[in-house]
Amino acid sequence: MPFLSEPVLFPGALARIPQPALTTGDGLVLRPWRDEDAPAVHEAFQDPAMHQWHIRSCASVEEAADWITRWRKGWEAERDAQWAVADGTTDELLGRVGLRQILLGDGAAEVAYWTVARARGRGIAARATSALAHWAFEEIGFHRLELTHALANEASCRVAVKAGFAPEGVKRSALLHPDGWHDMHLHARVRGDG
Repeated sequence: MPFLSEPVLFPGALARIPQPALTTGDGLVLRPWRDEDAPAVHEAFQDPAMHQWHIRSCASVEEAADWITRWRKGWEAERDAQWAVADGTTDELLGRVGLRQILLGDGAAEVAYWTVARARGRGIAARATSALAHWAFEEIGFHRLELTHALANEASCRVAVKAGFAPEGVKRSALLHPDGWHDMHLHARVRGDG
């Protein structure tokens, strides 16, 4: 049965180009993941705050290396697009930002991010998320980006708002964490939002 409207984005919108490096304009670089990032990813996931707000753990450098391989393949398959957030001068890994659950036809994706413990409180996640959203809307042509975080994660809520993602509501009992079901706060940004 044919659709009554054209897809927002067609297959190949991402895979036709190499994954780009993006800059925030103020010292951060969003770059494709490298094999040598695996030890830093593993280290980041040893932080208790990562265990509190994320549903995954990372048991070894080898597991982190497998994640990086999958993140790179996600670009080729156009199912997700993941970037390492690094210091533009030193290349020190500061975090991750990415698009998950990409639906090209709908022009939609979910934004996800984390920062390493020593990088928190410096606006890194908000700056990286803003740069990613700008690229997704202006360079690729996405229409809507969503972002969710545990309702109790006030720091993540501040990141979302600073990056221009308006609160839209609460998804009740939406994600199972180690300490039980969490209500998730839904934010979104639509192309053309200020």
